[in-house]
Amino acid sequence: MDSLKLEIKQLLIEALDLEDLRPDDIDDDAPLFDTDGVGLDSIDALEIGIVLRKRYALTIAANDERTREHFRSINTLAAFVQSQRALAFADGDTATKGE
Repeated sequence: MDSLKLEIKQLLIEALDLEDLRPDDIDDDAPLFDTDGVGLDSIDALEIGIVLRKRYALTIAANDERTREHFRSINTLAAFVQSQRALAFADGDTATKGE
């Protein structure tokens, strides 16, 4: 999971042009959308959603109340990506069994 967290940090830095930050500068549990954390805003959230959808083929529902919690920190984003991967794997496994 650590490599996934690093990958997500790098994606965010590149996608949001956060040139003054390095992956090591972003604490895994720091709030992404708080001035005490990374300090991102709602436009950044949209860009993050687009990047994550493209990179990991995620399904992100804008009207889902859990989406805000998924985007809280690097830890929660990584857990969300992992859960989506697990769902995709389970769906693919079921499809190959003909169920």
